[in-house]
Amino acid sequence: MISVDSFGWLERLLEGPKAAGYNRVMDTVAPGDIVTSVVTMYEVYRKLRPFKGEAASLEAVVALRATRLVPVDDRIALEAADFSLAMGLPFSDALIYATARRFGAVLHTSDPDLRKVPGVVFHDR
Repeated sequence: MISVDSFGWLERLLEGPKAAGYNRVMDTVAPGDIVTSVVTMYEVYRKLRPFKGEAASLEAVVALRATRLVPVDDRIALEAADFSLAMGLPFSDALIYATARRFGAVLHTSDPDLRKVPGVVFHDR
């Protein structure tokens, strides 16, 4: 089970310089084995829409919906708060990380805030 945050999804969707690394990881698992926080969906849509427009952003949402989309519940919210306090993670990073941890998923990211966090694979290329 893996999780990919908005950094990874945006690299993949926009064919960025780190896309090949994310594609290698994401293409080795079924979409249902990718845990996706609804926070990631928000971030991907929010960041894509100004550059690619609504239609392309909604196509990205369709790809995210094919994964194991996880809403924020009270347990994830509290775990995220604990991770934020313990590791100094920003709000959205803590929620995404707590979602991955809930499912025992390895989180793939290029977010510098998560670079040295346990259970995270950092993609720098």
